[in-house]
Amino acid sequence: MQEIRNIALIAHVDHGKTTLVDRMIYQANLVRQPENLGQLILDNNDIERERGITILAKNVSVTYKGVKINIIDTPGHSDFGGEVERVLNMADGVLLLVDAFVLQKALELGKKPIVVVNKVDKPNCRPDEVQEEVFDLMCSLNATDEQLDFKTIFGSAKQGWMSDDWKNPTSDITPLLDAILAEIPAPKIVEGTPQLQVTSLEYSPYVGRIAVGKLTRGELKTGQQVSLCKRYDVVEKHKIKQLMVFDGLGKANVDTVQCGDICAVVGVDGFEIGDTIADSENPEALPPISIDEPTMSMLFTINDSPFF
Repeated sequence: MQEIRNIALIAHVDHGKTTLVDRMIYQANLVRQPENLGQLILDNNDIERERGITILAKNVSVTYKGVKINIIDTPGHSDFGGEVERVLNMADGVLLLVDAFVLQKALELGKKPIVVVNKVDKPNCRPDEVQEEVFDLMCSLNATDEQLDFKTIFGSAKQGWMSDDWKNPTSDITPLLDAILAEIPAPKIVEGTPQLQVTSLEYSPYVGRIAVGKLTRGELKTGQQVSLCKRYDVVEKHKIKQLMVFDGLGKANVDTVQCGDICAVVGVDGFEIGDTIADSENPEALPPISIDEPTMSMLFTINDSPFF
């Protein structure tokens, strides 16, 4: 059974998350090193390329020292906070690029953070002060002692290096990958009937809607009869037509998915985010995902315009 690590990258917009994921992809030799790093591999949506931000969370995986690392690249803009909250359920740890607006959600879910201080190549940067500010921020967010004992990695994703000491640049991002294997816990292996909560979805013009989530208990097999546990105690019977795991930039068809891995399921129709794919005979639903409602704030002041 292959070792697995599930991590999510969280940060505010334009802090270099997608650039860092690209570097991890290059490090694993999944694509040839491009001459121009301006075209981000994962921001492949037309609107994302136009606006230069990540809107949809995406899954990729890299293999390092025989360990499969599932990476979830998340949106950074606060307008897409609900998207981030959902996919955090698939992660066992997070890479925090400083100034993360979703840090509080990750801490509440008990995720172990690795702090990545990016863009230390910029003039007038202050990495040591930033590290202290992150510690103070986590204290104010009631982080546990284990979460406060976080590992800090410094570097420049754009230049393609990471290091334990920002004053000593390296030649690649190996220190970050080593930190992931050492600091992020492996997913718990739980025996029993299968349980997978749908936390994201994809669409294919050939097979329709595809459910994506982390298998938290048991195993799933192609052709297996399963139950779809929906809200209000509604249970529907389905048959898994196809199972896929994330392999590099794409997906690979598999016959069996092991507990702890993130996978895509084809054949379960009519699902919604938060539904549970469970055993056919004895279905057990997981608690539904609770997501903060979108809010809007308005400030009413006196009219101080030139034409008042």
